[in-house]
Amino acid sequence: MMASWQERLRRIISDPSHLALALLIGALVGSTIVAFLAFTDWMHALLFSKAMPVWIRPLTPAVAALIAGYLLLRVFPDARGSGIPQTKAALIAGGGFISLKTVIGKFFCCSLSLGGGIALGREGPSVQIGAGIASFLARRARLETREVQALVPIGAAAALAAAFNTPMAAVLFTLEELLGDLNARLLGSVVIGAATSWMVLHLFLGDAPLFRVPPYSLAHPSEFLFYAMLGIAGGCVSALFSASLLWLRLWYRRLPKWTLAFQPATGGLAAGLLALYSADVLGAGYAAVELALHGQLSGSAMFILLILKLAATVACYSSGNAGGIFGPSLFLGAMLGGSFGSLLHGWLPATTGPAGAYALVGMGTTFAGVIRSPITSVVMIFELTRDYNIIVPLMISNLVAYVVARAIVHTPIYEALAIQDGVHLPQAKGQRAEPELLVGDAMRSPAVLLSPATSIAVARQLAPEGDCLIGENGTLLGIVLGSDLDEALSKGSGGVAVASVVRRELLDRLPHLHPDQPADIVLHRLGQFNLGVLPVVDRRDIHRVLGEITLEDLLEAHRNAST
Repeated sequence: MMASWQERLRRIISDPSHLALALLIGALVGSTIVAFLAFTDWMHALLFSKAMPVWIRPLTPAVAALIAGYLLLRVFPDARGSGIPQTKAALIAGGGFISLKTVIGKFFCCSLSLGGGIALGREGPSVQIGAGIASFLARRARLETREVQALVPIGAAAALAAAFNTPMAAVLFTLEELLGDLNARLLGSVVIGAATSWMVLHLFLGDAPLFRVPPYSLAHPSEFLFYAMLGIAGGCVSALFSASLLWLRLWYRRLPKWTLAFQPATGGLAAGLLALYSADVLGAGYAAVELALHGQLSGSAMFILLILKLAATVACYSSGNAGGIFGPSLFLGAMLGGSFGSLLHGWLPATTGPAGAYALVGMGTTFAGVIRSPITSVVMIFELTRDYNIIVPLMISNLVAYVVARAIVHTPIYEALAIQDGVHLPQAKGQRAEPELLVGDAMRSPAVLLSPATSIAVARQLAPEGDCLIGENGTLLGIVLGSDLDEALSKGSGGVAVASVVRRELLDRLPHLHPDQPADIVLHRLGQFNLGVLPVVDRRDIHRVLGEITLEDLLEAHRNAST
């Protein structure tokens, strides 16, 4: 029975579209995330009952974090943290392996700690839960490592779509952050998984956006400048948040090992004490975000909440609690944008929109600065609010915040967290510090072209080693192998024209490169055609030679780039 089930699953996954399996994972993950959200809300209602004395409430996050921290230390050690760095590490470096034990631990430990009020979000843990379900399903069917890795992103996207009610942003985040490739071959199956999970969410919880926002309109074209200024502020706050979290987390990691069981409780206690000023510090704080979007909080109140939430989230995450930073980054942005917009509107009421509009843009601004996924942040805010009018200001502010945050803190936060854990993940191309080396940077120009009428003996004198290009007046006609020249000379054919020894396959399928291609392709092409030299040609006419490149040229370019 089991063997036949495994065989059927193998046949399903052998389909390049992964259609049936993506549907299955989407439905299963969507149902699990709905249960996770409902259980977390139930825990919160249980732990923060109205009958509870006021003086006990600040201690609730500490007690919940203490219990969850003990479970994380003794039973579920791989369920700590956000879940996104761990998922990325499992996908890239771990063959897609996420144990069912980790999924269970993430579900219950996060429900307990988040329900208890620690200042973290539920979206990051949801990603690890969804990815873990997909990983377990694939391994249960005894699929190959490559096939397991193909399913993990489907589960991750499905989980985020259900947790945030944002299927398009879930797909983009999976491709942009987890896979680092917006053109990944898994696009179709990831879309299907996210859409299926989103439909399951709507089946249980209805069709309502996470935040309801009033209609937005641009008051004056000068507001674009103000949104750019908000982007600068958002980039600075994002960098402060990331740097503070990484510094405090490293400090916690240097404490004696016997303190590990108590460290999460210190973060919960810090959040509880900060909540003495405002209970909105606890949890994701989406109720306060809703008020900020409707302009129902004063500028000073939002600025104070920004400071308190930043400190609480940094303390809760750095101390080892299980929870994410998606939700808190949106909270920080809403409070930053709201306080900034309130100040502007009070100063220039005729040319600026209400504070709520700036709070809305601010949400995406800090998300782009902290998470470093600018495309995802624009789509996510649109899906969360369903307000298209905010797109242009959002793109401006997000881009500025992304550039500023990246200039201050070079390493993205998820990558930096993985490095602290001893895992070195590959950077996406757009995040690499070093510029990409192109063929044009390494090629030698002009190319040495031998006339087709040149004798083989003269050709060997002009090109004493290796292969050579033949052509006339800058027009490439073919490539002749050095081994063919040597063979012709050994047969006494030195007076014959060099064109006679050009191989037909090198004429019919002329190997070539273009200046704008990545230099990494040079090694591949040299090996593919077993050549020592390659022509670099114009894209509009592959017979128009711009230069040539050899292995030595490539090595020299890399040496020059590193100095």
